[in-house]
Amino acid sequence: MRSKLSRRGLLVAGAVAPLLTAWPGSGPAFAQAAPDRAEILRTMKRATRFMVEEASVGGGYVWSALPDFSRRWGELEAAPTMIWVQPPGTGTMGHLFLDAYHATGDEDYYAAAISAARALVRGQHPAGGWNYVIDTAGPESLRRWYDTYGRNAWRMEEFHHDYGNATFDDAGTSEASQFLLRLYLEKREREWRAPLLKAIGFVLDSQYANGGWPQRWPRTDGAGLHGQPDYTGYITFNDDVAGENIKFLIFCRQTLTDRDLSGRGAGAKLDDAIRRAMDCFLACQQPAPQAGWGLQHHADTLKPAAARTYEPEAYATHTTAANIEQLFSFWRLTGDRKYLARIPEALDWLEGVRLPQRLQRDGRTHPTFIQPGTNQPLYVHRRGSNVVNGAYYVDGDPNDTVIHYSSFRAVNVARMRTEYARLSALTPEQASEGSPLLARRGTVALPRYFTLQDISVSDMTSDGRRPPAEPAVIAGLISGLNARGYWPTPLKAVSNPYIGDGSPEVAPGEFRITRVGDASDTSPWITDYPVMGVSTGEYIKNMGVLIEGLGEG
Repeated sequence: MRSKLSRRGLLVAGAVAPLLTAWPGSGPAFAQAAPDRAEILRTMKRATRFMVEEASVGGGYVWSALPDFSRRWGELEAAPTMIWVQPPGTGTMGHLFLDAYHATGDEDYYAAAISAARALVRGQHPAGGWNYVIDTAGPESLRRWYDTYGRNAWRMEEFHHDYGNATFDDAGTSEASQFLLRLYLEKREREWRAPLLKAIGFVLDSQYANGGWPQRWPRTDGAGLHGQPDYTGYITFNDDVAGENIKFLIFCRQTLTDRDLSGRGAGAKLDDAIRRAMDCFLACQQPAPQAGWGLQHHADTLKPAAARTYEPEAYATHTTAANIEQLFSFWRLTGDRKYLARIPEALDWLEGVRLPQRLQRDGRTHPTFIQPGTNQPLYVHRRGSNVVNGAYYVDGDPNDTVIHYSSFRAVNVARMRTEYARLSALTPEQASEGSPLLARRGTVALPRYFTLQDISVSDMTSDGRRPPAEPAVIAGLISGLNARGYWPTPLKAVSNPYIGDGSPEVAPGEFRITRVGDASDTSPWITDYPVMGVSTGEYIKNMGVLIEGLGEG
């Protein structure tokens, strides 16, 4: 649940909004001038050879590593046999390889994409989705990792327990599914059809009748953590779970025929699932005067629900803003004004809970959480030093809040009001012109490039924001690739090695507002003294610049 980290959700943040700006024929904004094309191609090939031959494990990737690979990280430190599904991991790399193949026609990039896809398929849950991680050594090795690194990552509660199922959180399942779809469409090879259909089935089968999706599925009998109910079955909006699934289903709808989907009427099932999912946003919007949404909602009452111990039962201002943006997209996809009808109520509520100037933090205008019924802010704190002796709690005190999960959000109500006015002035026909949801199924191609869209691929070490493909930037990338074939990157995100379970005794020190607790806490944190290493995010970002530098030819 990515609210805890500042990472752009790759291909998939903003839900279906990118579909509205990336129609067939669109592509990257290619540079007009660049260094020698042959030199760019050589640099791309050397960097990719290093990633494929040295950085990958069975075709899969983590986020970062020391140069000798003695320590490797995804969101947590990874075992030597593990790969990461959660972006920017194996699926993101597969997308990049396909983008490089499209830009160059070099079959080596296609082969690298095949290897990444096979790594994902080997780790695909039988139900069709993916967990955050895959352990190539098997389930016993993965359980050992959960019982050590996962269980002791104090603030990373989603890793405290091996649920044994798959997750929609953090776009891992969505991105892997999109990648398999792209790979199948590339040459329609039979190898990818069955895992793709499993992925589609996972999204369809896990959807509730009211259109929402749980965070994890299939459901398990496991109890919740830290004395809390198991939140993973709630309808989830956090980290754009619903939007990610809608986007994937639209991608399938616009590119696949009933024959691809294995049966007459299969495409109609996609249409029905998409419409129910969009309508679930409407059903979960709460009545005025608190006309917002929570991070997640009870599947029966549709009221906001609590999740991790630092995610109370509350309205969430940033989720409400994100869902308003989704409703804008749904209007443009359908031309149905019901998706605009209650946006003014949500904007009025957001305006009403804006913090006074004296409480705003670095442009963050709103509290993250608002208590149902009272409209009072709820602020997140913690005590203790590790997962054993520590605890999170919320109250009305805005001081000394945890920094890994901000209690303050930047919400631009004025901009959304302007956008609402602009969109509501359109006719339904104007709003939905070119919508892939209204086109005949199987007739709208995907964008040719995915990682060259306006995205960030941060792995907590690389900021992931691609610079312009200007000659000086490209020349710097060519000269900056080291002799081994990677771009040395300061590894700002580090973690304590596992040394055993945390002590019941609180360690000396101040851990209330830090990213990490005492020496037993395996949560990642940002160091002021980074060592140089290998960054998957930096590779993806730099390759994107070089691809743009090639030009369309």
